[in-house]
Amino acid sequence: MSILCVLALLCLMTLTHSAPLTCEEMLRPLDQVDLPRLEGRRALVAASLSHPPFMERLRQRETASVDFSSNSSESSISFRRSTRFDNVCHYGSYNISLQGSSFIFDNITTTFTHTSCDDCVLLSFDVESGKRQHFYLFSRRRQLETQEIQEFTAQVKCLNMPPPVVMDPTKELCPEESSSDAAAQTEEKAEGQTD
Repeated sequence: MSILCVLALLCLMTLTHSAPLTCEEMLRPLDQVDLPRLEGRRALVAASLSHPPFMERLRQRETASVDFSSNSSESSISFRRSTRFDNVCHYGSYNISLQGSSFIFDNITTTFTHTSCDDCVLLSFDVESGKRQHFYLFSRRRQLETQEIQEFTAQVKCLNMPPPVVMDPTKELCPEESSSDAAAQTEEKAEGQTD
């Protein structure tokens, strides 16, 4: 009789461990950002937006990437991003300060969200104080395993967003921006503001 009780208990434990995660569990922010692990460049693999009119523009994006590098302190890091539209690369570079699992740039609150993908960074962008949400999955690999994309799709569904756009891994990423490119882009912005 006691053997049957033990077997029944083991079966119940197995069932509870295989139960699907709740949306709250799937969308939890990282407890802490591991800066050494975060550093480096990752390509956008999949994304979704809460604002359907912008989904078409997302589909037109050829490639995108983010690059994190540490600065002098443990909470201050550099965040660079690149996007290719119509074979033209656009860059942005920011010095950011981590506040737990989040940072702010251009009045956009960005949160590192949990993912089971080991080399991925999952970022949730809160745009215009919650009016729009962007959900981007970046990876060191250009193409992920099916279960990794399925997890991201389930997370997107939890947010009631349109099905994700999966990027074409054969399209070329923008080259890394050189410091002279960044300086020229800053000068162009300054000249455009004085016109």
